[in-house]
Amino acid sequence: MRTRQTIHAVLNVCIALVWLINGLFCKVLNLVPRHHEIVTRILGADMAAWATRAIGVSEILMAAWIVSRIKPKMCAALQIIIIATMNTIEFILAPDLLLFGKINSLVAVFFISVIFLNEFVLGKEKPIH
Repeated sequence: MRTRQTIHAVLNVCIALVWLINGLFCKVLNLVPRHHEIVTRILGADMAAWATRAIGVSEILMAAWIVSRIKPKMCAALQIIIIATMNTIEFILAPDLLLFGKINSLVAVFFISVIFLNEFVLGKEKPIH
């Protein structure tokens, strides 16, 4: 069982790093302008700079929440909802700006699966006998 707990802990850090990197580097620091372009396409130029940074800060906060392990199942469920929603909107409105185009959906499904398996399978408490 120790191995399962170790894998769970490592995956938590990896998942948090995805949110942190995307939030801080890609959006807040705008080191990947494509993210700003996607937000511009979806929300318009007037809101894009502010909204991109706000999304980035939210992603940084998500990383902190993941690492905190406060209400982890609620955190995982919210991540899954956010990723599915965000990727559906991007798939419809900005597929040409996505890193892998429409195939980006497969990356999203993979990430959602990792989050689900990590929290709802690996993160299950061991039953007391």
